Amino acid sequence: MRTDARTEDLLRELAPQVLGRLVRRHGQFDACEDAVQEALLAAARQWPEQGVPDDPRSWLVTVASRRLVDLWRSESARQRREEVAAALDPLSPAQSSDQDDTLRLLFLCCHPSLSVSSQLALTLRAVGGLTTAEIARAFLVPETTMAQRISRAKQSIKAAGLTFALPVESERPDRLRVVLHVLYLVFNEGYTASSGAALHRSDLTNEAVRLARLLHQLVPQEAEAAALLALLLLTDARRASRTHADGSVVPLAEQRRDLWNKTQIDEGIALITRTLGTTRIGPYQLQAAIAAVHDEAPSDDETDWPQILALYEVLERVSPGPIVTLNRAVALARVDGPWAGLALLGTLDGDDRMAHTHRLDAVRAHLLELAGDPAAARESYLRAARATASLPEQRYLALHAARLH
Repeated sequence: MRTDARTEDLLRELAPQVLGRLVRRHGQFDACEDAVQEALLAAARQWPEQGVPDDPRSWLVTVASRRLVDLWRSESARQRREEVAAALDPLSPAQSSDQDDTLRLLFLCCHPSLSVSSQLALTLRAVGGLTTAEIARAFLVPETTMAQRISRAKQSIKAAGLTFALPVESERPDRLRVVLHVLYLVFNEGYTASSGAALHRSDLTNEAVRLARLLHQLVPQEAEAAALLALLLLTDARRASRTHADGSVVPLAEQRRDLWNKTQIDEGIALITRTLGTTRIGPYQLQAAIAAVHDEAPSDDETDWPQILALYEVLERVSPGPIVTLNRAVALARVDGPWAGLALLGTLDGDDRMAHTHRLDAVRAHLLELAGDPAAARESYLRAARATASLPEQRYLALHAARLH
């Protein structure tokens, strides 16, 4: 029987707490994670018919622990009976901290020794509670491929001897940056899918916002965690206006701002207002501030582009990179004209990091069109269309090229 939305939400909320309890007690992340997944599956089957237990977390801990016992029994008939009995008893709330366990899980899944793809997959499965099939659909790969990726990641944790412990204080800032980056990547893949028929993957953006909110609750003193949540809320607030009814792309300048989610905007602005100036400024604070300037503007023409340009200039000093330069070129074009923006774009032509993205050609095409060079703009639009695997973006870019023919 299909689980209802409330049960699915509850299971996703409980998944990291249950896994955290088991891993903290037994280690063996791979075995514990498999056991928790089986417990979640059992709950999804039984709870709709039998009702949600009075203590659903303890129910899941008990079922997952029994799965572990079954596994250990099959592996070794000499398993000591007192270990079996201990595993069968659900842990009491006094024995653990759900928040600490969830934070430990985030740090473990986002360990820098793992590849980025492994970090993404493990975070969505172990902390997000998504099934392997759901993660595979999100990243448009076969379920068997994603299963192998997750299995390799768990084996890497085991082989490297990574422990289920919070990093020491000196390592925590760097490890937190990895966690923030993983959640940022999950959101970005959902907000503008890199391939496929849909521009937006709400399953991924919703999950990224949920996990960012959870992280902010776990480390409320961390300004960049609050800023990341603000950035995701302020960006996701525009979701309803980003496409027409047929799925075609609507650029930011043409979006209906009355469709933007005011509740999310208000929450995001409140978060970044409380955060800015309280600590050393970081990249997510700056990006959230830029998103807030966009969201507060009544229209594209009334946007404070000089302020956005100034923020990008600071961001480029704090966290330099080609995408930051690309966005600064757009802001510079709005302040000083398209040729100024094109000159800045030219500094990226030899950057190998831009070789596998269509964004440089797409922005160049737009600025060339504004500068009054339709022939060159058309060629850039066509190059960009050929370079992206996103069908909505392909159509958008090809239509612009055709209009300039």
